[in-house]
Amino acid sequence: MTELRLELLDDTFTIHRLSPSAKIPDEVFGEAFFNIVKTKEELSIVCRNSLTLNSERCNQGWSCIKVSGPLDLNTIGILAKLSKVLAEAQNSIFAISTYDTDYILVKADKATEAVAALSAEGFRFL
Repeated sequence: MTELRLELLDDTFTIHRLSPSAKIPDEVFGEAFFNIVKTKEELSIVCRNSLTLNSERCNQGWSCIKVSGPLDLNTIGILAKLSKVLAEAQNSIFAISTYDTDYILVKADKATEAVAALSAEGFRFL
């Protein structure tokens, strides 16, 4: 695997949980970064903290670490390596994958520690 380069995004994010039958709020689609996953049990939306949604539950204050891509879909172990380092540093994560890359959300109040732990293991930040 080639050397991974990481980037800590500027915004802070909220993870929302809604009913699976809930309508996705139109304002989400105007965001520069958001994630939507729907299953038969729930609708989850990740968006900036400043966007207020009427969700059943939410968890605010997440920072986002982006793996610079695009990554080959056949590459093995990227999330495993990153999450292992973060788990050992006592950082809870919320992972998001796209076709081109991966994103790992960590609590904003532990973002500095997360960056330090990943840097100590040889990951480079842009």
